[in-house]
Amino acid sequence: MTTGKSNKWTYSLEEISRLTKLDPSAIENWEKEFYFIHAGQTAAGDKIFRKKDLDIFLRLKELMEDQDYTLAGAKRKIEEEFQIRGANPIHPKLIKKILFRIREDLKDIKERLGD
Repeated sequence: MTTGKSNKWTYSLEEISRLTKLDPSAIENWEKEFYFIHAGQTAAGDKIFRKKDLDIFLRLKELMEDQDYTLAGAKRKIEEEFQIRGANPIHPKLIKKILFRIREDLKDIKERLGD
Protein backbone atom coordinates (compact mmCIF):
# COMPACT_ATOMS: atom_id res chain seq x y z
CA MET A 1 0.00 0.00 0.00
CA THR A 2 2.76 2.44 0.80
CA THR A 3 4.91 4.01 -1.89
CA GLY A 4 8.21 2.96 -0.38
CA LYS A 5 11.05 5.18 0.74
CA SER A 6 10.07 8.35 -1.09
CA ASN A 7 10.49 11.57 0.87
CA LYS A 8 8.20 13.49 -1.43
CA TRP A 9 5.20 15.25 0.09
CA THR A 10 3.38 16.15 -3.12
CA TYR A 11 2.93 14.59 -6.53
CA SER A 12 1.72 15.97 -9.84
CA LEU A 13 -1.16 14.36 -11.71
CA GLU A 14 1.38 12.94 -14.16
CA GLU A 15 3.46 11.41 -11.34
CA ILE A 16 0.36 9.86 -9.77
CA SER A 17 -0.59 8.46 -13.17
CA ARG A 18 2.87 7.00 -13.74
CA LEU A 19 3.21 5.52 -10.24
CA THR A 20 -0.27 4.00 -10.17
CA LYS A 21 -0.41 3.08 -13.86
CA LEU A 22 -3.81 4.79 -13.99
CA ASP A 23 -5.00 7.06 -16.77
CA PRO A 24 -5.16 10.74 -15.66
CA SER A 25 -8.88 10.79 -16.47
CA ALA A 26 -9.45 7.82 -14.12
CA ILE A 27 -7.54 9.67 -11.39
CA GLU A 28 -9.68 12.76 -11.88
CA ASN A 29 -12.86 10.65 -11.82
CA TRP A 30 -11.79 9.00 -8.56
CA GLU A 31 -10.94 12.42 -7.15
CA LYS A 32 -14.55 13.47 -7.78
CA GLU A 33 -15.98 10.18 -6.52
CA PHE A 34 -14.01 9.89 -3.27
CA TYR A 35 -14.34 12.88 -0.95
CA PHE A 36 -11.19 11.93 0.97
CA ILE A 37 -8.85 12.54 -2.00
CA HIS A 38 -7.66 16.14 -1.82
CA ALA A 39 -6.00 17.57 -4.91
CA GLY A 40 -4.40 20.92 -4.43
CA GLN A 41 -3.26 23.37 -7.05
CA THR A 42 0.07 24.98 -7.82
CA ALA A 43 0.40 28.67 -8.61
CA ALA A 44 0.52 27.66 -12.27
CA GLY A 45 -2.83 25.86 -11.89
CA ASP A 46 -1.48 22.31 -12.04
CA LYS A 47 -3.01 19.66 -9.78
CA ILE A 48 -0.93 18.31 -6.92
CA PHE A 49 -1.71 15.44 -4.59
CA ARG A 50 -0.45 14.52 -1.12
CA LYS A 51 1.51 11.35 -0.37
CA LYS A 52 -1.57 10.07 1.45
CA ASP A 53 -3.58 10.53 -1.76
CA LEU A 54 -1.02 8.46 -3.68
CA ASP A 55 -1.31 5.71 -1.06
CA ILE A 56 -5.11 5.86 -1.35
CA PHE A 57 -4.98 5.67 -5.16
CA LEU A 58 -2.71 2.63 -4.98
CA ARG A 59 -5.00 0.91 -2.48
CA LEU A 60 -8.14 1.81 -4.47
CA LYS A 61 -6.61 0.34 -7.59
CA GLU A 62 -5.75 -2.85 -5.72
CA LEU A 63 -9.23 -3.13 -4.21
CA MET A 64 -11.13 -2.43 -7.42
CA GLU A 65 -8.94 -4.17 -9.99
CA ASP A 66 -7.45 -7.08 -8.06
CA GLN A 67 -10.11 -7.77 -5.45
CA ASP A 68 -13.22 -6.78 -7.45
CA TYR A 69 -14.57 -4.26 -4.93
CA THR A 70 -17.35 -1.93 -6.04
CA LEU A 71 -16.92 1.84 -5.68
CA ALA A 72 -19.00 1.81 -2.50
CA GLY A 73 -17.16 -1.18 -1.08
CA ALA A 74 -13.75 0.32 -1.86
CA LYS A 75 -14.83 3.61 -0.26
CA ARG A 76 -15.83 1.86 2.97
CA LYS A 77 -12.62 -0.19 3.00
CA ILE A 78 -10.45 2.92 2.49
CA GLU A 79 -12.34 4.80 5.23
CA GLU A 80 -11.69 1.87 7.56
CA GLU A 81 -8.04 1.28 6.65
CA PHE A 82 -7.01 4.94 6.57
CA GLN A 83 -9.21 5.79 9.58
CA ILE A 84 -11.20 8.37 7.64
CA ARG A 85 -14.41 9.48 9.24
CA GLY A 86 -17.20 10.28 6.86
CA ALA A 87 -19.25 13.39 7.37
CA ASN A 88 -22.25 12.89 9.62
CA PRO A 89 -25.34 13.94 7.73
CA ILE A 90 -27.18 16.94 9.16
CA HIS A 91 -30.94 17.15 8.87
CA PRO A 92 -32.00 19.92 6.43
CA LYS A 93 -34.27 21.54 9.04
CA LEU A 94 -31.31 21.93 11.39
CA ILE A 95 -29.27 23.51 8.61
CA LYS A 96 -32.08 25.96 7.87
CA LYS A 97 -32.33 26.84 11.55
CA ILE A 98 -28.59 27.49 11.81
CA LEU A 99 -28.58 29.57 8.62
CA PHE A 100 -31.52 31.61 9.90
CA ARG A 101 -29.62 32.38 13.12
CA ILE A 102 -26.53 33.37 11.15
CA ARG A 103 -28.58 35.64 8.92
CA GLU A 104 -30.16 37.31 11.95
CA ASP A 105 -26.75 37.76 13.58
CA LEU A 106 -25.37 39.30 10.39
CA LYS A 107 -28.32 41.71 10.19
CA ASP A 108 -27.64 42.72 13.79
CA ILE A 109 -23.95 43.30 13.07
CA LYS A 110 -24.80 45.35 9.98
CA GLU A 111 -27.18 47.55 12.01
CA ARG A 112 -24.56 48.09 14.71
CA LEU A 113 -22.00 49.11 12.12
CA GLY A 114 -24.46 51.60 10.68
CA ASP A 115 -24.62 50.23 7.13
